[in-house]
Amino acid sequence: MGPVNAAKAYAQIGVETGVHAADPVKLVLMLYDGALLAIGDAQRHMTGGAIAAKGQAISRAISIVDGGLKVSLDTSRGGAIANQLFELYEYMGRRLLLASLRNDPAGLAEVAGLLRELRGAWAELAANKPGLVAAVPSSATPFAQAVAA
Repeated sequence: MGPVNAAKAYAQIGVETGVHAADPVKLVLMLYDGALLAIGDAQRHMTGGAIAAKGQAISRAISIVDGGLKVSLDTSRGGAIANQLFELYEYMGRRLLLASLRNDPAGLAEVAGLLRELRGAWAELAANKPGLVAAVPSSATPFAQAVAA
């Protein structure tokens, strides 16, 4: 294993350890961070003309939004907020896809701005409600835990 692969393996172990050790709100923050990182990568690749790498980075961002953030919503417990977030995540996925197809940095910037705003709200929730995780069952989704608090 070369030094680059070793560094990637080490980083992956760090992420996995963070996931196993994190409370649900911190997991949501990690998803936002991952999506923002992927969009940042896509912006750099778009600027540099690396089309394949741009596509991979945008696909990673879409996967995080669709397979992480959107899937964690509990619309039965989260009500209108969960439904609105679902629609917003749907929009973000479409916007990222269009940004990729049109090579549109404004689309990437728009989604990154939305994600930063939502991440800020979750970070504030985590800071203001330190007992959040203890108040709800560990089997609840991150969004359901936030709504229950």
